[in-house]
This record gives sequence, C-alpha cells and structure tokens, in this order.
Amino acid sequence: MELFIPIIIGTARDGRRTESAARFVLGELDGRRDISTALVDVRDFPLTAMDNSEESPAAKKYIEIVARADGFIIVSPEYNHGYPGELKILLDMAFGQYERKPVAIAGAGGMMGGGRMTEQLRQVAIELGMVPIREAVYFFRVGTLFDESGTIQDASYAQRVAKMLDELVWYATALKRARQADPR
Repeated sequence: MELFIPIIIGTARDGRRTESAARFVLGELDGRRDISTALVDVRDFPLTAMDNSEESPAAKKYIEIVARADGFIIVSPEYNHGYPGELKILLDMAFGQYERKPVAIAGAGGMMGGGRMTEQLRQVAIELGMVPIREAVYFFRVGTLFDESGTIQDASYAQRVAKMLDELVWYATALKRARQADPR
C-alpha cells in the first residue's frame, strides 16, 4: 500500500536552514516504495490570520493536499520556544481533513534541535485530530549541521530519519485501514 505523506516546511523566513533539514528528509524517502511525497512550503501559501475562510485559493489548495494525505511530516524551526506563526496559520486552514492521520515532527534548531517547538506542535496536532507519533528527529545546531550547499555533516541522521519514517508508515498504514473500515 503506497501512502501519500507530504513534508511541510514550517517557516517562510529568508535564510532559513530548515529547508536543508526538510530536503534531507525528502532525500531519505528516495527509494522507499511505501511512500510518495511532496514538499509543502508555507511560502507557497501566502495566508494571513485574516484568511479564515476555506474559500481562499491558497486554503483550497492546501485543503486538497491535506485531504489526500495519509500522514504528515512537519519540519519546523523553533522560534522563542515555539513554532512559527505562518505554520499555525497554514495548519488552521484545514480541520476535519487531518482526522485520524499520523504526523511526525522534525525540529530544526540550536542546542535543543527544536525540542520545545515539537512539544507545543504535538498539542496542536492532537486538537486538529492528528495522531503525533513518538519518534521525532531533532536537527541540533542546524546552522552548522548543514554546509552551504545543504549537505548534512552528520551521517547518523539517516538512521534517525529512517526510524521516524518506519514508525510513521506503521501508523499511517494502520490508520488508513481503520479510516477505510470506519469512515466518519
């Protein structure tokens, strides 16, 4: 069973290093036959807090992606012990389409690798109806973890991402079967 699991890049800031982390996760999906994916960049969804309608063209496009998805990977930095506002605005554009779908979170940050952001985002994911998985990846010191071309400097992250993906696929497969057996 092939699963569609998009990777959401959670910041629109210029000079973001989070994109390197997201592209690394994307690269680790190469060769996996159980997942198809797409990068979902908050930059491609120019929403504001005033865009609270599913009628916005950007919101409609995002909702279509969420409805099709079997699970999610969110790669986000930690700003002031939390996650970026533009990620919150994007997530809030959908609601029921998240129901009973797993989410893996990868933090990109300094010494804690986005750990505080990850804990906050898990709470929001639960309220949206998602199922946060236990395995997460914390890209510590993301400013130096990737070189200027975006190449990771620590090969051990491949194993960390593989472990997260294996757990995400398990949950996505089980929850997809459950949604098919008991559609609400």
